Amino acid sequence: MLLALLCCGFIVYAVLSILILPSLQYWRDPKGLRRFPNYSCLSTISNWPFLVLHSHGRRSRDVDEAHKKLSAPILRFGPNSLSFAHRDAIREIYGHATTCLKDIKYELTSDGHPHLFDVVDKVQHGVKRKRLSAAFAIKNLVRWESKVVRTTRLLVAALDRRCTLPLSPEVSTPVPADLTLDLNYWINLFTIEAINYICLTSELGMLERGEDTVTARKPDGTVYQTAYRRAQDATAFAVSHFVWDYTWYPWLVKVSKLLPGWRKSWNDGAPWMDIVNHQALTRLERHKRGENIEDFFSVLMNGKDGSANNLPWPEIVNEINAIVNAGADTTSIALTQVLYFLLRNPEHLKTLRQEIDSVLTPDEVIAPYDKIKQLPFLKACLDEGLRFIPPTSAGLPRKTPPEGAQILGNWIPGNTTVSMTTYTAHHDPTVFPEPERYNPHRWMDAHERKKMEPYFIPFSTGGRGCLGRNISYLEQYIVLATLVHRYEFALPRPDFELKRFEAFNLQIGELPVKIWRRSRT
Repeated sequence: MLLALLCCGFIVYAVLSILILPSLQYWRDPKGLRRFPNYSCLSTISNWPFLVLHSHGRRSRDVDEAHKKLSAPILRFGPNSLSFAHRDAIREIYGHATTCLKDIKYELTSDGHPHLFDVVDKVQHGVKRKRLSAAFAIKNLVRWESKVVRTTRLLVAALDRRCTLPLSPEVSTPVPADLTLDLNYWINLFTIEAINYICLTSELGMLERGEDTVTARKPDGTVYQTAYRRAQDATAFAVSHFVWDYTWYPWLVKVSKLLPGWRKSWNDGAPWMDIVNHQALTRLERHKRGENIEDFFSVLMNGKDGSANNLPWPEIVNEINAIVNAGADTTSIALTQVLYFLLRNPEHLKTLRQEIDSVLTPDEVIAPYDKIKQLPFLKACLDEGLRFIPPTSAGLPRKTPPEGAQILGNWIPGNTTVSMTTYTAHHDPTVFPEPERYNPHRWMDAHERKKMEPYFIPFSTGGRGCLGRNISYLEQYIVLATLVHRYEFALPRPDFELKRFEAFNLQIGELPVKIWRRSRT
């Protein structure tokens, strides 16, 4: 009897919380948000329509299509959430002069020791950014090039072992037995190895072994083996489904862990911080032994003058988590996609290959950065891939300051969630003509590039823009030039479609290819 009463009480509470009280808030409308078009008739009282939209795995594209369908530069996606779809909103929400702050979403997913990417307080963010900015600066890329070259050599050795005989000229589709490579898998192993080596001088051995099993260490010291990629992807997949309803997020997590399918996702993702913990503790042991190693860990431990930073250990672990997580993920997505786009558009691949061949000799295995960094079509291919389907396509959530802010000529009251998707910014036809076409040549005209660059934001923009963009470009330049120069690839069929699911970043499906060495005189 008591259990039945408790269940009835919970149902009444849920109905009041989800439907009745928000409905009253809607009619009262203290912020005046009712003047904006709604994504759904329920968006005025609940964030759940947005959660449903996210579950389809095409969040940013669907948001963009909703704006276009309703011809609305501003759409209300939740009781306190507005999405924008005009290029001027980029500067007003994300630019250097914006008064908007990081949204509560970053606090929900933080564990109390915020890292550079999720710290909300502007002063704390400034301190963190200043500490790491020198390591990320362009002038210091030479420090990391040798680490990227070392990892690229491992990738090339692995791909060489999986090469097949050349595809016959009269055949366009390889036989299934010759599809020896999931290019996305191997690119991801490369980016994981590269960023862990740059950050922690850690050699994981993934490229040599061809698999991603690594050691994880629990807080109590228990050591076990687990799959790196599965843990990283499952964590993002699970959290990204529920975090958009800030009120109900903690409850949604608890309830989802009771359901078999979702329980598996949470369990698969659980080892992630144990992986990071083991990597960090292993590097700390080397630091204590007095090894003089140049990497990001040393930047976290000591200032420019050599004095100890004395950061709390949980903060150091979280900074490492942020760097190796984002550093591997987004670069892997970018590289996989640009290779896919080039294989789908062989005329662009031919132009790129001619440009690279003009500066590299046939016997050069790894493309030296100094030789390729000024190649205009190489940069155009990379930038067009980042534009066409950005690795982070979503609108990074911000909130207006307590006093409110002016966005697109509208006064938006304080503490309102605002965002604009990168996908929408990159598919504005007034900035990027024929936005649905992969066309690197759009970047080759200096005048046109200058007009497009203010709205090209794959790494976000403003004071919160990604510090890691220079290292990401370094990896992309070297790997793409090396692979295009050394190998030929063939898709399973000319119309092969790469599968994607949008969590926080995109999660990319398999990219099976036939690979063989180029024959050059």
